[in-house]
Amino acid sequence: MALEDEVYDDHSSEFEQNYRCYPVSFIEKSHLEKGDKIIMPPSALDRLAYLQIDYPMLFELSNPSASKVSHCGVLEFVADEGLIYIPYWMMENMLLQEGDIVNVKNASLSKGTYVKLQPHTTDFLDISNPKAILETSLRSYSCLTTGDTIMVAYNNKKFYIDIVETKPSAAISIIETDCEVDFAPPLDYKEPERPPVKPKTQPEVEEEPDKIIPKFSPFSGSGRRLDGKPAEPPVQTVATTSDANGSTPSTSGSRKRSGTLVFGSNVDQKPNGKPKVMVKEAKQESSEKEEPKFQAFTGKKYSLK
Repeated sequence: MALEDEVYDDHSSEFEQNYRCYPVSFIEKSHLEKGDKIIMPPSALDRLAYLQIDYPMLFELSNPSASKVSHCGVLEFVADEGLIYIPYWMMENMLLQEGDIVNVKNASLSKGTYVKLQPHTTDFLDISNPKAILETSLRSYSCLTTGDTIMVAYNNKKFYIDIVETKPSAAISIIETDCEVDFAPPLDYKEPERPPVKPKTQPEVEEEPDKIIPKFSPFSGSGRRLDGKPAEPPVQTVATTSDANGSTPSTSGSRKRSGTLVFGSNVDQKPNGKPKVMVKEAKQESSEKEEPKFQAFTGKKYSLK
């Protein structure tokens, strides 16, 4: 296949060429997906040798139709003329389809001192030692470009990582250099929700139950008789039923209310409810037992005849 477009200038020390691009899987070199190396035709090697391009050879790839730019290295010069084979993840970054035209020119990049990476998922941080895995994976890369998304394969999984920042320039070489690596939070990372802070409250003091103060109940003691006799126990009230005439049968004995002072017995109480013996009568009975007082003109009668 002939080249779509060729750019040669014998008086220039730069290499620039247009090629049609295809994934590296088309030539059964899928292992190149783990890096940024491309396959170029033999004619490119001849031109690079003629221009005395310094090693390591680094290139700038650009997609004119989408204004996308990236950088890469070269592994072999065995591709068919007019074609190059590049990793598929690079084609995705540059919005290239199979057979699209890509511009390739040599580039001289400064050695990197700092790179900031951002994984797409938190799964990458769950690896036991992500920095060690990343260091091993980046050995397959020649350079890094700000804005690119690289792929790191580990344990049969593919992890995509964005190049957020590079120093000292937007594109750096990472071949035989000590580069500081920093990580940004993954794209799907969510900060754990903090529980709402509860306002400090004074400790609750258990209230003592109110002490039960007994109420004063008058005449709640036991009754005592004035005559010295023992007081009869209160008579329990008995529930009665009415007869056919509606009258209630009387109960034997009189009822006494508990909690009242008893000044005498009302056993002989009349039916109308009035007691026979009053307090004064009780006093008279007690006075009758005393010796009779002197009464005038109560003796025997004597006649003068």
